[in-house]
Amino acid sequence: MSGPDKPKVIGEEWSDERVRSFLDIRPWDAAENADYHALLKAYQAMRAGDFERFIGFFVAEGRDLNATNSEGETILDLISRHRRGVDYAKALEKAGAKKTAAAGS
Repeated sequence: MSGPDKPKVIGEEWSDERVRSFLDIRPWDAAENADYHALLKAYQAMRAGDFERFIGFFVAEGRDLNATNSEGETILDLISRHRRGVDYAKALEKAGAKKTAAAGS
């Protein structure tokens, strides 16, 4: 976060501990899938390289890369629609993530 009293930090290196901390993020709404939520928050906060590292930790913990949101979409479905999501989508596909049939696999 940046502001008048806190300068924006560009190119900050994320430690493994910081990247792994996103594994502990849980949704406020118990109906939301915890795996999808963690992937979404990591995608929103991380650069592509850090996100790829996160995916490695995520998979190593046995978490579900193909978890869906309330609309039945995987995180890959969502990211694939974003113009700047190409590197994130590649990291997910490399780890075995799939799009849902409804999203056009």
